[in-house]
Amino acid sequence: MKKSACLIASALIVASTTISRADEGMWLPILIEKNMATMTDMGIQLTADDIYNINNACLKDAIIALDGGSCTASFVSSEGLIMTNHHCGYSEIQSHSTVENDLLTNGFFAKSKSEELANPNKSAWLLVRVEDVTSDILGAIPEGVGENRRDEIVDSVATILEKKATDSTNYDARVQAMFYGNNYYLFVYEIFKDVRLVGAPPESVGKYGAETDNWMWPRHTGDFSMFRVYCAPDGSPAEYSEDNVPYKPKHFLPISLDGYKENDFAMVMGYPGSTDRYISSWETNNVMQNENSVREQVRGIRQQVMKEFMSGDAKIRLQYASKYASSSNYWKYSIGQNKGLKRLHVIDKKKDIEKDFAEWVSQDDARKSKYGNALKMIEDAISQNGDYERASNYISEALLRGCESILFAIRNNATLASYAEKGLTVDKSKLEASMSKFFKDFNIDVDRQATKAMFKVYMDNVDRKLWPEVVASQVAKNGIDKYVDDMFAKSIFCSEERLGAFLQKPNLKTLAKDPILVVANNIYGLYSDISTKMFDNEQNLYTGMRLFVAGLMEMNPDKLYSPDANSTMRLTYGKIGGYVPADAVVYDYKTTLDGVMEKADSTVREFNVPAKLKEIYAQKDYGRYGNPDSTMNVCFITNNDITGGNSGSPVINGKGELIGLAFDGNWEAMSGDIAYETELQRTIAVDIRYVLLMIDKFAGAQNIIDELTLVSSDKISESVSE
Repeated sequence: MKKSACLIASALIVASTTISRADEGMWLPILIEKNMATMTDMGIQLTADDIYNINNACLKDAIIALDGGSCTASFVSSEGLIMTNHHCGYSEIQSHSTVENDLLTNGFFAKSKSEELANPNKSAWLLVRVEDVTSDILGAIPEGVGENRRDEIVDSVATILEKKATDSTNYDARVQAMFYGNNYYLFVYEIFKDVRLVGAPPESVGKYGAETDNWMWPRHTGDFSMFRVYCAPDGSPAEYSEDNVPYKPKHFLPISLDGYKENDFAMVMGYPGSTDRYISSWETNNVMQNENSVREQVRGIRQQVMKEFMSGDAKIRLQYASKYASSSNYWKYSIGQNKGLKRLHVIDKKKDIEKDFAEWVSQDDARKSKYGNALKMIEDAISQNGDYERASNYISEALLRGCESILFAIRNNATLASYAEKGLTVDKSKLEASMSKFFKDFNIDVDRQATKAMFKVYMDNVDRKLWPEVVASQVAKNGIDKYVDDMFAKSIFCSEERLGAFLQKPNLKTLAKDPILVVANNIYGLYSDISTKMFDNEQNLYTGMRLFVAGLMEMNPDKLYSPDANSTMRLTYGKIGGYVPADAVVYDYKTTLDGVMEKADSTVREFNVPAKLKEIYAQKDYGRYGNPDSTMNVCFITNNDITGGNSGSPVINGKGELIGLAFDGNWEAMSGDIAYETELQRTIAVDIRYVLLMIDKFAGAQNIIDELTLVSSDKISESVSE
């Protein structure tokens, strides 16, 4: 190795190992004042009021929960333009795609507002305010009340609080528990239901690396898409209408052209879905054995069925693109999480916490009286629900999610029965629209083959006493293949033509005897019965966890605890920096377009680089978005604490400017939702300058660029608040 190369490598190792340890915590913005001293030391230049304020415009007003929290987005213009991830808009992009006009493959950028595409089921949730209502809830619960009665009281008081918060408004309100019911907060939202697709790169950019690179670093994915929020002319939420106008946000994010360097401050605001940081060693083992392992096995089998059909037919590829992507994401996550939990000895670490807790409890009679049964309640609940938990997950993954026609029958049975029964009226146009939507992205051959595979994997892995009786008897009589073939040959739920004929001459007897509906009802009945049997143990588990978590916080009074994620707005803070995932392996904190080209392979769809991007690369035509050394950043990593639901969240610098969009976590820290790893945890984000390059140089969408507020150095445009 040349001397200069040695020096570069040494510098990289030093830089990548001096980054501050990650700060665990998905913090409630309403309480962020407690963290401001630490954040200021790390480089933030904002105040707590700049982040969360109910009287003045602040960062909170720029952050959006898409569809109630499945993903996050942020306002980037005064005209309601929002940015999120490509995979967060994937189903909408797919829904607008046809073989003749394939937006997934070709990308889409509206050149005017009139070209933007409506999405009937997409919504944007804007947080109005948060209130601590712990005293209202807990103050209404008598001491010593049972868990069922406790739940009834909580629900009753929550309903009153939600109604009070929304009376005479167009708001929606949700009371949500934190720390397993030790605290409660009221979240008030405005929900906008006219959200239109504005732009998305081709999936060869937005999904570059696809399944191969998912959850991995280094990454080279331009994972972004854009939508616009519309409202009624008076600014209130409204269903889609041509009369609607772009929403004027209270605050939108200016976009930094300055980039970043290692150890720069970074924060993420968004709506993380769920974490389980406080669960016990017994629960962790249950997740590994009865959730992750089941998901890995079942989804892997069904994905193989989909993949075989998708590879041979362009129409099927489009029909199942979103379904496959959705399935494979948490299939790979489950594999990675189990590996991480084993490698990092998480169960042993949790046992150590439980041992310390038990010793602390035993030192005081008052503690023994209050917390003495907590761990035993948790252990017994998990043990007693073991077989039911496993069967429940197999039903959910294999017989419900895995069999499209069966799930379709369950969801539509009541409506069709009402339609068929004389004297009841159902809006036939809505019913037909629902059917049309299902069959647009459905292929009978795919579902028939998948159903056979799903029946087999269920019966191979679940105790006979927990089989659906209809399936068991029919398979014993005819075998899986013949049973499924006969079912699909006769049912109205797997044929648009047969279902259409039924709608012309609806008949309750025909519906009741439909073979797919018969098995669907049997499966759903079994699922409900198992859930009922699990209920009491789950109540005991929750009680035990509430006591355990309360005890932990009492045991460590000087520690600042953050509640588990639950799809409510959170802020995390950290720094940009690389990491060392294994012996002799060092990862830099950023990737460039050079890496895109190094991975390029025209024979593999997920690494097929568009010709236009190759041209931009060859000419180094990066404009103001590139680096002084003629390189172009694509992605970067921070040590922010995020999880699912944070996809699309803005990565914001210390000045409150947008520098990237979070889209993934790293493979080495897949245990993070259960046990946060301060040395390994990384957030993967697409560089906002790469997003701008794709909008500007690749798509030529100058109309979008003109709408944004781009800033550099210390200059900020007139105002980012309206």
